[in-house]
Amino acid sequence: MQSGVKPVILAIDDDVVILNTVVSTLRSEYSVRPFTSGDTALRFLSTQSADLILLDCQMPGKSGFDVLQYLVHSPMHSHIPVIFITGSTDGESEAKALEVGAMDYLHKPVRPRALITRVKLQLELQSHRRHLEALVEEKTRSLNDAYNKLKLREDITLGLLARATDLRDGDTGQHIARTTEIVRIIALDLVAHPRPGYTLTRHQAEEIIKSAKLHDLGKIATPDHILLKPERLTEEEYRVIKEHTVRGEQLLTDFISETDDSFLKTARDIAHSHHERWDGRGYPLHLAGEEIPPLGPHRRHSGCLRRSQFGPALQGCLQSRRVGQDDSRRARPPFRPLSGVCL
Repeated sequence: MQSGVKPVILAIDDDVVILNTVVSTLRSEYSVRPFTSGDTALRFLSTQSADLILLDCQMPGKSGFDVLQYLVHSPMHSHIPVIFITGSTDGESEAKALEVGAMDYLHKPVRPRALITRVKLQLELQSHRRHLEALVEEKTRSLNDAYNKLKLREDITLGLLARATDLRDGDTGQHIARTTEIVRIIALDLVAHPRPGYTLTRHQAEEIIKSAKLHDLGKIATPDHILLKPERLTEEEYRVIKEHTVRGEQLLTDFISETDDSFLKTARDIAHSHHERWDGRGYPLHLAGEEIPPLGPHRRHSGCLRRSQFGPALQGCLQSRRVGQDDSRRARPPFRPLSGVCL
């Protein structure tokens, strides 16, 4: 309602005497539009709006209850307060009107002072509601902006940490980026096509995708002379390399103790179990099959990948560090090279 513009009030009653009373009482302060039937009033509302409606209970054609039912279920008009006008004295009409959605009611014959008071009260309440809705909308927008900024900072920080981990190991190149992309493909496929025992919500999938960036976090604690060694690793050096799964799990567990964050728990489980294998030949715990935490990538490779449309192309590829280069210095079990997207 614009400043200086009179509020529009619809008066709907088949009794012209009532309409004349309403118009003469309110016209100095309000723009009153009288209607003798619900149908004509609804036709007006199809192209115009109103700030308040005075509605007779009993009318030929559409009754006041019919019109009220329409209004409260109409997205365009449900916000308009309605004051019911009734000649009934048994209380049933008032109770029913309030239950359906009327904000107030008046008894016939309409008394001008009561009419002015009730109309003024409802318009003030409506103004307060609109003000509160505007405040809530502004606050919600502000909170959403703040949340989006925090989320962006979180994603940047996570990306920087993952990148720092990646850069320490010159042999990996874009290993973390490729791993994250493959995990994204698998996770979103499971969201769209759930399998028994492998059901993910969109939120869980997003946490897994983000957490995958930290799967090699433990390599921060791996000595450079081993991590960057160009020659074949000794058995002892390979044992130290394998400790990055435990170190990553320990680092993330320390932060979990400070906050109950499902993202950190997901990242911890992935960091600890991402080298476990379905056949039990992985590390650090040599878990097999269903013993592997559901978030451990090799369980996903061996288990849900077989149930995924990407299984035939990716399963062998994901068990390798990279395709097309000599990986023997890592003392890994033999793998079957496949073309396509690989770690």
